[in-house]
Amino acid sequence: MSEYRPIAERVKDYRPVEIRPSVEPLSEELKRCQDCGIPFCHAMGCTLHNVVPEINIDALHGRWETALYKLLETSPFPEFTARVCPALCEGSCVQGLNGVPVPARLVEYEVSERGFENGWIRPLPPLRRLDLRVAVAGSGPAGLACAHRLNRAGAFVTVYERDRRPGGFLRYGIPDFKLDKKVIDRRIGLMEAEGVVFRMNVEAGVDISRRLIEDRFDALVIAAGARRKRDLAVPGRELSGALFATDYLSAQNRVNSGEIAGLPEGYSAAGKKVLVIGGGDTGSDCVGTAVRQGAAEISQFEIMPEPPSVRAPANPWPQWPRILRTSSSHEEGCRRRWNVDSLEFLPSAEGSGAVGAVRCREVEWKAEGGPPRPVPKPGSEFETKADLVLLAMGFTGPEETPLSPSGLAAPPDGRLEPRIYAAGDCARGPSLVVRAISDGLGCAETLLRDFAPLRLARRSA
Repeated sequence: MSEYRPIAERVKDYRPVEIRPSVEPLSEELKRCQDCGIPFCHAMGCTLHNVVPEINIDALHGRWETALYKLLETSPFPEFTARVCPALCEGSCVQGLNGVPVPARLVEYEVSERGFENGWIRPLPPLRRLDLRVAVAGSGPAGLACAHRLNRAGAFVTVYERDRRPGGFLRYGIPDFKLDKKVIDRRIGLMEAEGVVFRMNVEAGVDISRRLIEDRFDALVIAAGARRKRDLAVPGRELSGALFATDYLSAQNRVNSGEIAGLPEGYSAAGKKVLVIGGGDTGSDCVGTAVRQGAAEISQFEIMPEPPSVRAPANPWPQWPRILRTSSSHEEGCRRRWNVDSLEFLPSAEGSGAVGAVRCREVEWKAEGGPPRPVPKPGSEFETKADLVLLAMGFTGPEETPLSPSGLAAPPDGRLEPRIYAAGDCARGPSLVVRAISDGLGCAETLLRDFAPLRLARRSA
């Protein structure tokens, strides 16, 4: 039941495309939730284990404050997940067995926004401080969640972030039309009021050494994300105009926020034929951004097969439905193709060293004594014109730095070694915002157990 601003209106700006749900139709959806026999949403679906049915019944009867407190018991940042989570809970909703699942994400949106509007979500600094000092490297969803939990428990927490503003991928990787950055600023302000210290433009392990961190703090949490981008090693990759998707999206976000005055050279899609390689959410975000920049034509190619419109027999409920999804950005104008492999970037006819076209071929996925793999389809090669190519093929792991070397991996509890922990994508691999938040909370719990029993901080701290 998601509603969006009219396409003709929203493509002219970067304001959120989704409209806040109306209470009346939302109430009808909440009634459907009460018909559930045995809910799977909070166990099979939500990694935070939000008690969705209990939240929904309170919202249905107008007990919004109670619903909020139940939500906050498991979810520290519902205003984030209400906007960018794919709603894993809805994938395992009982109503989705034979119809449309209850829109739990929209309920979360309404509950959290009412919390801010009514002052129910407010700074809650700990009543006492512990003699425990923790440095968190990275201010993405995992780092913020870990810092939030540790601070609420009474630890002194300092978050180090190499970028100018906190938020990590939330701020620089997700377009404003999906996540208004005022939402992030609002939460950061709350965390600062509760005592969390943010040190911006400081890369832990580079600008401040690991040894100095270990001298100043009792523990270090590495939450640096997985920013090593998956590249496409094909002839012509050196041509200008072939950009990583997240670099492209980050540049536009920085312009929108006033961090930079204008887009770097070659980063505008205005008047260009744009090809997005990769069919995931980041690729979709590139489509919406290119539309707003004034692209002449946009195509999105994906090497994987086109997903089915309904669940396949091998993908039964309550598993996450692997079905075709059309985003609001796709609706704004985009040609999509599946089973396409990109082979070579071709230079433009002007001889400027820029990309002008991409040579591709169709593939078929075959399982020949092993996992399915793409097999070239004979005689299927073709060229497509492209002045701007955006590589949205995901990430392969954390960037290699003195603090988070390549191949960093943490056990399930997040403990790397005594006093050193890791949380989120840098330890688990690229995943969803909701999983990063869950992992950050879990890492904080492990750290607190390791340092128990904790002493009260000295009055001079």
